[in-house]
Amino acid sequence: MPTPAELVKALQEGDRRAASRLITLVEARTPEGLEALRLLYPLTGRAQVIGITGPPGSGKSTLTDKLIGYYRTEGKRVGVVAIDPSSPFTGGALLGDRIRMQSRSTDKQVFIRSMGSRGALGGLSRSAPDAVKVLDAFGCDVILIETVGVGQGEIDIVRTADTVLVVAVPGLGDEVQNIKAGIMEIGDVFCVNKADRDDAGKTVAELETWLAFVDTHALGWTPPVVKTIAERGDGVADLAKALASHREWMQQTGRFEARRRERGEHEVLETLRYRITEAALTDPVLKESFRELTARVGAREVDPYTAAEELFERWRKAHA
Repeated sequence: MPTPAELVKALQEGDRRAASRLITLVEARTPEGLEALRLLYPLTGRAQVIGITGPPGSGKSTLTDKLIGYYRTEGKRVGVVAIDPSSPFTGGALLGDRIRMQSRSTDKQVFIRSMGSRGALGGLSRSAPDAVKVLDAFGCDVILIETVGVGQGEIDIVRTADTVLVVAVPGLGDEVQNIKAGIMEIGDVFCVNKADRDDAGKTVAELETWLAFVDTHALGWTPPVVKTIAERGDGVADLAKALASHREWMQQTGRFEARRRERGEHEVLETLRYRITEAALTDPVLKESFRELTARVGAREVDPYTAAEELFERWRKAHA
């Protein structure tokens, strides 16, 4: 097995197998995976990262496929991280997005990786941001992240993507109500897909009205609403231009750097939480304490908040 340094070197030389191996490595969260991430991080930060989210049935995968085609006509290398829901029973995932985008499999300038959510909340896999880093270091000009599509709590995408595209579709009843509870507030660009349906104009009007009266973008950006018919490719060029306009606006206003700083803060905190949790589950001293305290919580002898505080104190004393 090549070392992380050897894989990163091969990645920089354009080796697709190295990209695939690195994503597998960082997804496993092994010490080798963490070493790979340390080596990769200085090579990242150049790609345009676009998150694509919205309710199930809105055509996110088809739209993603058409955006790949558009960016390829511009000569750009495209990376895709497609998140599929994992079974809560087996942990397995269908990974059907590769099937929908299989026509791109022969294009050496397109790299598609499907990942199971593995129980992670927020619409993303826990390892998705790390996969983005691999594709960024691989030289992808554009990275598209397609979320699970639960339509309620997909806020993690704003911590990973530079621009968030929210996809809506006519015919789901009250369209705005169907998506605003979780993701309306994080959308930078909105798309009404399947716009050949009779009620598409009503959906557009509702979105534009909501965006005009709700002050979610106080910094001066008004999210545009673009109509598309993804199956035919209609409106995809206009959508790509709207996504590019948002990136330009962010760079001109300093919001681009601000969002990436926020992302850095989040990544540090998430890594810290992961390491502390890992210690609680694997440390020879704390592992037994964890079992003891959780058993007492289950027996109602102690509340979970006190148990967590006690575990933290034991961890602190053990590493003082």
